[in-house]
Amino acid sequence: MSTTNAIDSFRRHFLDHAGRRLGQEPAWLSLVRREAFERFLDRGFPTTDDEDWRFTSVAALESMRFSLDGGMGHERASSLLRSHLGDWDRHEIVFINGCFSPALSTIGTLAPGAVVESLASALESHPEEVEAVLSLNPPDGATAFSDLNRAFLADGAFVLVPEGLVLTRPIHIVHVSSAEGQTVSHPHHIVLVERGAEALVVESYLGGDGLSYFTNASTEIVAAGGASIDHYRIQREGESAFHIGSQRLLQAAGAALQNHSLSLGARLSRIDIARLLDGEGADLTLNGLYVVKGTQHVDHHTIIDHRKPHGTSRELYKGVLSDSASGVFNGRIIVRPGAQKTNAQQTNKNLLLSEEALVNTNPQLEIEADDVKCAHGATIGQLDKDALFYLRSRGIGREEATSILTRGFIADVSERIRVAAVRDAMRRFVFAEAA
Repeated sequence: MSTTNAIDSFRRHFLDHAGRRLGQEPAWLSLVRREAFERFLDRGFPTTDDEDWRFTSVAALESMRFSLDGGMGHERASSLLRSHLGDWDRHEIVFINGCFSPALSTIGTLAPGAVVESLASALESHPEEVEAVLSLNPPDGATAFSDLNRAFLADGAFVLVPEGLVLTRPIHIVHVSSAEGQTVSHPHHIVLVERGAEALVVESYLGGDGLSYFTNASTEIVAAGGASIDHYRIQREGESAFHIGSQRLLQAAGAALQNHSLSLGARLSRIDIARLLDGEGADLTLNGLYVVKGTQHVDHHTIIDHRKPHGTSRELYKGVLSDSASGVFNGRIIVRPGAQKTNAQQTNKNLLLSEEALVNTNPQLEIEADDVKCAHGATIGQLDKDALFYLRSRGIGREEATSILTRGFIADVSERIRVAAVRDAMRRFVFAEAA
């Protein structure tokens, strides 16, 4: 492994912070950190020689010397929050540059037994629950960046929905990057939804333009038997930012998850999503939309692992790319030998609005059972010339005609968003970015 500026910085920071934490945190957490960091050093940053990264280069990250101390920046963070989703009814927990902000959070009154707090607090109030998740080491689908997150995790959201409780208000987890300079943050969120409970969680990542920061985020969701989760992830980082994210979900028998991912921002964005359907009758819906322009690059890698019978997964990702933007979709569905009666559908569709835009798509099926119903497909194309001509022949300008057709292209993703504030904001964001 070659030594880089970034790896040198992380090694120095890790040793420094390990010394400060000595005796200040549980022994099991120190062990989790150390093992994760050793794996990161052993692997190093991925290169385009690695199959999973051959279309996404992180060389720009390797040349940087990141600082872990980004400060708080409340004024800038507050401005970004006000312009994000507007005024809507929710429990909101806010983090600025990786640090919990009580001043900007509006958690409010929760139903009895429900918990929304910082992960740092949960290490004291719910140590067994946190240890049970973080000690799954290494987690399924781990990458160099998720190991780096585990090594440096300091804070994030901890959400617990107790058995049988139906939360009627959404929980909004917000991470805002507002620091100057080359700063890095490692937010780590844990969402636990117990048997038969229901929750709606919105996860947002925001940042100002002109700031060359790095957000390395991780979210772990555990859905117990019969639980139901509606999960939305919105990435609107600044135009010079780097965003690497990992999501891991464990679904027990009869658990249902709807996951919606919206990627708009960042100079470089990569999301790795690992979904483990480890209970009979588990149901998963995975929807995604990415809209990029200029020289932005966006990459989604998804793994859906069916391990038990009668599981269902539906995956639909759509991309809109303009200018010289580039994108990657790599979707992998695995059906294990015992997962009979699985129904798995995967679709990726891409709309290129310029000759220079580029996308690489690679849907995959790995089927080891013989009584299943599975299908996958991918398309890459430009606007329908006949439809464009039809609109323009009726006096509609090219820009407006393009907007109308693009709106139609994304409609089957946007219409599946059940939270009005998120759905309306998504439409605003998309057409502001595509303009």
